[in-house]
Amino acid sequence: MSRKFDDFLNEQLNDIEIRSEYEALQPEHALIQAMIDARQESGITQKELAKRTGIAQGDISKLERGNVNPSIRTLQRLAKGMGKVLKIEFVPEKV
Repeated sequence: MSRKFDDFLNEQLNDIEIRSEYEALQPEHALIQAMIDARQESGITQKELAKRTGIAQGDISKLERGNVNPSIRTLQRLAKGMGKVLKIEFVPEKV
């Protein structure tokens, strides 16, 4: 993120309602980033992942942009296409 954006975001997060909404979206953002990171670490493009999984490249792009929510089955297919396994866990809530 750019410095200007970081400053803007930090300023906006001073508003309790904005902070609450932002925090509510964190799991979704974390999932998206994990998908992107895993694909890049695997050294493959969206197009290659599409070939490996049978999921359209456009759909992979939509997933990575956060335009659609993937099913567990889709996440498993993506993981397998990257030579990985899907791991989902529940962790204690921060108080």
